[in-house]
Amino acid sequence: MDHDISKNKSQMKYSGKLMRHWYWCIFLTLMLLVLTAVVLYINTLAGVIVGGFTVMVYLTILGLDVYYRPKVLAELLDFSRKYSEIERDMLKEFVVPYSLVQADGKILRMNDAMCQLTGKSDSYHGNISAVFSQLNSAHFPLDSEEREVEIEHAGRRYRVCMKRIPFEELIDDSAVVERISGSCFAVALCLFDITELSEYKKETYEQNPVVGLLYMDNYDEVMESVEEVRRSMLEALVDRRITKYVATADGLIKKLEKDKYLLVINRKSLDTMEEDRFSVLEDVKTVNIGNSIAVTVSIGIGMNCGGYAQNYEAARVAMEMALARGGDQTVVKDYDKMAFFGGKTQHSEKNTRVRARVKSQALREMIASRERVIVMGHQMTDIDSLGACVGVCRAAMQVDKPAYIVLGEINSSIRPWVNMLKSSDEAYENIFITHEKAIELTNQNTVVVVVDTNRPGIVECEEILYLTKTIVVLDHHRQGTEKIENASLSYIEPSASSACEMISEILQYYDDETKLKPYEADCMYAGIIIDTNNFVAKTGMRTFEAAAFLRRYGADVTRVRKAFRSDMETYKARAEAVRHAEAFMGCYAISNCPSEGLESPTVVGAQAANELLNIVGVKASFVLTEYEGKVYISARAIDEVNVQIIMERLGGGGHMNIAGAQLKDTDLEGARVKLKEVLTQMTKEGAI
Repeated sequence: MDHDISKNKSQMKYSGKLMRHWYWCIFLTLMLLVLTAVVLYINTLAGVIVGGFTVMVYLTILGLDVYYRPKVLAELLDFSRKYSEIERDMLKEFVVPYSLVQADGKILRMNDAMCQLTGKSDSYHGNISAVFSQLNSAHFPLDSEEREVEIEHAGRRYRVCMKRIPFEELIDDSAVVERISGSCFAVALCLFDITELSEYKKETYEQNPVVGLLYMDNYDEVMESVEEVRRSMLEALVDRRITKYVATADGLIKKLEKDKYLLVINRKSLDTMEEDRFSVLEDVKTVNIGNSIAVTVSIGIGMNCGGYAQNYEAARVAMEMALARGGDQTVVKDYDKMAFFGGKTQHSEKNTRVRARVKSQALREMIASRERVIVMGHQMTDIDSLGACVGVCRAAMQVDKPAYIVLGEINSSIRPWVNMLKSSDEAYENIFITHEKAIELTNQNTVVVVVDTNRPGIVECEEILYLTKTIVVLDHHRQGTEKIENASLSYIEPSASSACEMISEILQYYDDETKLKPYEADCMYAGIIIDTNNFVAKTGMRTFEAAAFLRRYGADVTRVRKAFRSDMETYKARAEAVRHAEAFMGCYAISNCPSEGLESPTVVGAQAANELLNIVGVKASFVLTEYEGKVYISARAIDEVNVQIIMERLGGGGHMNIAGAQLKDTDLEGARVKLKEVLTQMTKEGAI
């Protein structure tokens, strides 16, 4: 036996650093031989002496190697064996549960802590999923990087750290097994108990401070609609509903003014409110003691912005957003993100025109103090956008300031109007300019007026917004998270039917001598007709007053109607979209509009969406049109569904009755599926 061991040892050799040590001995011996040759050349006797010394050194080194090599190798083997045993014992007694698992999930080895945790012996070789039901081979890392997952076992929570251990080299060098194909590896698993850590994190999350503001949107209107003796009772009932709602969610509420409240809650309370989608919005509407107008409230929430002061400022910004979007909704501002809840009802129209008069005078002063005015609407300009631009240009001409309208591609829906303006007045021959010309004309002494949109991403020419500090925004769409920053004057009125209605009101208070030309009045009148669908959708008292104002200056219904007539191909395409409409969920009409052979298929799609609302039982209509690599969705509703919040889920916007979205990197079928998914999800959430 000893003879076999000695034989095996004699067949072994040095390698690595030990072998390099032996090479140095040989190198030194060679150096001594060189020295011997030099000395021998100088003096024969001295050379012979040095040569003898060199031979003695070489023989001594050789003798030591022969004598000590087996002993050194034996010591190394013994140390390696003892080190492996110590390492194995340490791993076995390691306090952290550890296991080695095959690629298919079969357990190869478990240490004592893992055995104690699982209740299995160290000889257990079942599948890891049989021990931990939430863990299987699909969770294993696919490369050399570590992967972590969290699981629950026996009422406690663990973080599982997994590291892939390749076996290719070990198997390839083995004489016992052979690798046929593929990669061979095992996975080392370590389990860390994070139960207490998770509880602390959850508690910290739930106690995160949240500040909110709650305003009654229509306090004055509601109080005027009820008898004076009942006003205090109505206010008390609403106050009780609001206070009870916040108290139920374990929050604090303080009344700041007759119609304003301050909320202080934590994140757990906010989660509770979000789960019921802020039911107080609908609850206060049920308060009725003779008031003809339902009470509506808006809530602004701020969180994750630092401390209470920063969260309060975020809540104020969220409240401004909620009011700008028409009220009757909650806006939650989470640092730089915003979430919207509610907003299902139509924004009540204000009878007072004080705001319009103030904005009109501010606009006049701004235009009068600058050198020129550049007006633009949104991309794919429609007649409402063009009519509003024409109205602003008339305001600029009234104070003798040059005005220009930025137009990109002139589509078929506005071409007749552009041609009519150019042929009717010499002033309009050079008023329409390209993007390049607009950029050239814009400087710090230019007023840039944006109409019919408040989103910088869809304006006709976004570049000029950054070339001037004087920006005016006039829009009737609800404001979203994307907005034009640093506007000098912003007038966003969601209750208005159209941008042309807003500009008509502004012109009435702009100047006593303001006079519209008949063709200008036609353009603005046409804009109101388009956005109200012939005074059917979203039409209020102020809409008819604006129309009457335009009629006084020569707007002709017959001329406008003739201008709206379409060719045969357009009419057929619209009829085709209506004919192939699908009734989804029994109340949503969805259809595709053909775009081949049409100059402005998106306009046809919008017209088809309006037509679908005439079908009994249809709450909202959605027409999809594929055009220039995008899918355009035109959404329409009458009063039962807010299509704006639906389109916002798809990256679009608009207002309650008219909205739209543009989808990239998809086709008609993919967009249709995505739209159905959003409708299904929002219905389950109770958002629509």
